[in-house]
Amino acid sequence: MLANSSILITGGTGSFGHTFVPMTLAKYNPRRMVIYSRDEMKQWEMAKLYGNDSRVRFFIGDVRDKDRLARALNGIDYVVHAAATKIVPTAEYNPFECVKTNVMGAMNLIDGCIDQGVKRVVALSTDKASSPINLYGATKLTSDKLFIAGNSYSGQQDTRFSVVRYGNVMGSRGSVIPFFFSLANKGVLPITDARMTRFMVTLEQGVELVWHAFEDMIGGEIYVKKIPSMKITDIASAAVPGATHEIVGIRPGEKLHEQMIGPEDAPHTYEYGEHYKILPTIHNWSQDPKRINGGQLVSADFTYSSDNNIDWMSVDALREWISQYSEKIGKF
Repeated sequence: MLANSSILITGGTGSFGHTFVPMTLAKYNPRRMVIYSRDEMKQWEMAKLYGNDSRVRFFIGDVRDKDRLARALNGIDYVVHAAATKIVPTAEYNPFECVKTNVMGAMNLIDGCIDQGVKRVVALSTDKASSPINLYGATKLTSDKLFIAGNSYSGQQDTRFSVVRYGNVMGSRGSVIPFFFSLANKGVLPITDARMTRFMVTLEQGVELVWHAFEDMIGGEIYVKKIPSMKITDIASAAVPGATHEIVGIRPGEKLHEQMIGPEDAPHTYEYGEHYKILPTIHNWSQDPKRINGGQLVSADFTYSSDNNIDWMSVDALREWISQYSEKIGKF
């Protein structure tokens, strides 16, 4: 599907973009890959990685700027929406800015994709959009709803929208593993709560889920990757063996456990081999055989949370992953 196509990724200089771009170039050989973001230095540094590859283009712009988006989307077939204000405390203390990017930016992108005749759009979501307790999660839930509704909003246009949702991306910039690394010399790691658990997913798994969404989507689906969980204390032990753990308390807006599917979504959630699919309730799409596509309806009381997961990552497994990817951790 993506072969010989034009693909645009918003926020493409972030952790996801640094993995999605080379993997997609290698697998699908698209005609054009446009990295759309607002940070010129990040674009400058990323451009060095691709030399004279004529397939890779860079476009300075902000998802808040509807006119600039329209220009960038001209001739684009597929869009991955990765741009977001996503640090929980940052969103709590800068709520207007978070809403402008995560909500208004989503609206601008939906309008732009419909107006420019984009074929398919996959938006990246987060566990925090499920039963949100912080502003970041609330804006991402709003964004998810906007992209789902975009499928009916598009009218006669063939533009279709879906969402992928996953949890803590292992080793990404600003995540807990590089944070623990930065404190290794002190010998003491701050732990918010010893009971805390987190989902663990690699960027490569996230990219593969986006590819699957493009291939499978009819429009309006939320794809949730099946991934393992870990206790925060085990993550700390794997990252910095022998360090002392100091309990410091949960930060504003932070959850004890991550949740990707809540009980309210269970009546229209279907299970597959490596993922779940939450179908939209609007227009009775949750009963559509094409969208269900062979999935098994989950139980009425089903939830998918990091504390009730059946799949757990061991300390040794995380240490092995850290050893293998140590040069990339926290870089992008």
